[in-house]
Amino acid sequence: MKQFAVIGVGNFGKYLAVSLYKKGHEVLIIDKVPHLVNALRDQVSQAIIADATDRKAMESLGLKDMDTVVVCIGSVLGNSILTTLNMKDIGVKNILAKAITEDHGRILLKVGANEIFFPEKDLAFTIAERLHNPNMLDYMPFMEGYGIIELAPPKSFIGKTLRELDLINRFGIQVIAIKEIIPERMNMIPKAQFVIKDSDIMILMGPEKALDLLRSE
Repeated sequence: MKQFAVIGVGNFGKYLAVSLYKKGHEVLIIDKVPHLVNALRDQVSQAIIADATDRKAMESLGLKDMDTVVVCIGSVLGNSILTTLNMKDIGVKNILAKAITEDHGRILLKVGANEIFFPEKDLAFTIAERLHNPNMLDYMPFMEGYGIIELAPPKSFIGKTLRELDLINRFGIQVIAIKEIIPERMNMIPKAQFVIKDSDIMILMGPEKALDLLRSE
């Protein structure tokens, strides 16, 4: 179980917070609009009405101890930027921030975001790919309990071949691809003799419970 804070619970922030809570994580939501916070009190761990641009108010909430804080403020760019800066200043380890434009995203990275995301842009690319390849992973949204993740290999994987790991028989997990950093390339459906390196990123598909076990190793 991890601890997350979601700042800004409009449509995107609301669905993100509730989804994380349903997956068994502790989720704190923060928004200055009372009715948005009150509507979610029974669907998250903790709900606080506060202005995230107020650094002093944020310092008292223990946000620096969270695994990740997600800034989902998008409509007022200044508030988004100041909130992200506040998170950095109070010592939050991992900050994800919603960006509306490329310029907005660059500013968020400069003031402290570890990663940015563009919900509409990302969704558009996903739908475009599904329309372009209608059979590719089309079944996935309908398979309850399954998922696709990127995973940095656990120490026990390093130096072993995929045949030795035997993830498909041990866990029911399929290795879809492996991103190699050195040299930089993508191996789609890697062969059994592929040797895992500590710099690789594994893309895996399988039961969510099994994927969670690998994450915890």
